Amino acid sequence: MLLAKGQSFQVEIENHRAHYKEEFLKDSHSPLKEADLTYLRFFDPDSAYKVVANFVKAPKSEPFSMPTYSGIQKEYVKYGELHFRINSQDLSLSVYQSLSLRQQPMYRDYLFIPFKDATSAHETYGGGRYMDIRMGDIKEGDYTLDFNKAYNPYCAYSDGYNCPIPPKENSLLIKVMAGEKNFAKTH
Repeated sequence: MLLAKGQSFQVEIENHRAHYKEEFLKDSHSPLKEADLTYLRFFDPDSAYKVVANFVKAPKSEPFSMPTYSGIQKEYVKYGELHFRINSQDLSLSVYQSLSLRQQPMYRDYLFIPFKDATSAHETYGGGRYMDIRMGDIKEGDYTLDFNKAYNPYCAYSDGYNCPIPPKENSLLIKVMAGEKNFAKTH
């Protein structure tokens, strides 16, 4: 029996979140233990926040230092921009590539989207949320951007991590009511 489109989307997000939680338990640097996973909260899956975005590659972008909440700087290059619509609004987010990660074969095609929106510091972590993509997921100039998979940086759970601060160009004026919410446990 085939699942309806809405049901398959729901299952996709539930599977993504289950995998996301499992990763905390596998990572030796994780700020969360199994008992902490019950404090993770998410918006209900909403397909309105899964959009096809047009990807525009950045022409010969220069490396720059992205500050982190711990005060250190991390080196990135702007890889491109994603242009999309949510709730009849034209929006864009810059996509970055870590210079240190692209030296590692396993992460060479890894791209990073740190962002803030009108839920930051209210429904979601004030330091912003992140999304990860792979270069190969960009097909013929399009990428399916799914805010339901937006997650909190480790800084949302514990001090002592070097979490990049989303650049101002990645501040959305709308509320993105999708993805991970504030952690429900104080640290």
